[in-house]
Amino acid sequence: MLIKRMREWELPERLVTPESVFLNRRAFMAAAGASAAIAGTGGFAGITGARAEEADPSADLYPAARNEMYKVDRPISEEQYNLTYNNFYEFGSHKKIYKAAQELQIRPWEIKIDGEVEKEFTIGIDDLIRKVTLEERVYRHRCVEAWSMTIPWTGFPMNKLLELAKPLSSAKYVRMETFHNPSVAGGQKGNWYPWPYAEGLTIEEAANELTLLVTGAYGKPAAKQLGAPLRLHVPWKYGFKSIKSIVRFEFTSERPTSFWEQLQASEYGFWANVNPNVPHRRWSQANERVMGDPTYERSWETVPTLMFNGYGEHVAHLYKGLENEALYM
Repeated sequence: MLIKRMREWELPERLVTPESVFLNRRAFMAAAGASAAIAGTGGFAGITGARAEEADPSADLYPAARNEMYKVDRPISEEQYNLTYNNFYEFGSHKKIYKAAQELQIRPWEIKIDGEVEKEFTIGIDDLIRKVTLEERVYRHRCVEAWSMTIPWTGFPMNKLLELAKPLSSAKYVRMETFHNPSVAGGQKGNWYPWPYAEGLTIEEAANELTLLVTGAYGKPAAKQLGAPLRLHVPWKYGFKSIKSIVRFEFTSERPTSFWEQLQASEYGFWANVNPNVPHRRWSQANERVMGDPTYERSWETVPTLMFNGYGEHVAHLYKGLENEALYM
């Protein structure tokens, strides 16, 4: 007899919130009102996911088929929360950057692959997207600020990029870098930040099947404020690890220093794995507020945070022997 054992981050199909439920008009209007209050904007000002589809050569690839291996035990967050409650420091240090982010020009967009690889090259985003197969995955997203969402991302596993890049055996890490254009991104005019934004993963983390390079969300190309046209999502790590609007992947034998690590290494380490037992220096990580879920949006009720954000069975082995590292979690 074949017995399928569900992983801790999987959910039976019968318990997944139907799309018709989370997108119905009543729920949408409730979420819209709550999001406007949270964002302090008085409304969404017409910013929707559809904006990302304007003149997007990849629009015909959406919606991509959902990979049913990846399910979670929470309803999908209302799209408008995801579109209007954002961190994207290139456009400001507040949560209302979605308007400013519309200035970002995402075509043409080239991505450099360099460092310790067989052959360095540069590839356009549309050429890259059509070399892989896009799929939709529903993942939890946990911010270091102790709020969370559940998002249907579209993209491709990062191990497919590694296959294209062909890193050498000496490459132990991959350093990622976002765009740098202060004339468009006003936040980059501040010289107190170490622009451009950079993040890093070990090769093993990058190759893990959960690590996703994101090109879309909610069945359409990603909105600019979400990090279009290419961002990272590592569901077992805090959200600041998921770098947005990537222009470079550098393979290296040296562990890179990330953006937030440069700013405040005592609070934001390289690993940044979600751990409810290790508090941030200024707040607890034991609980989180679920954004965009009508169950919690009015009451500010919190739910317990899961070790590795609920993905521990699949990633805990990556960190054996590193338990004593500072800010390992």
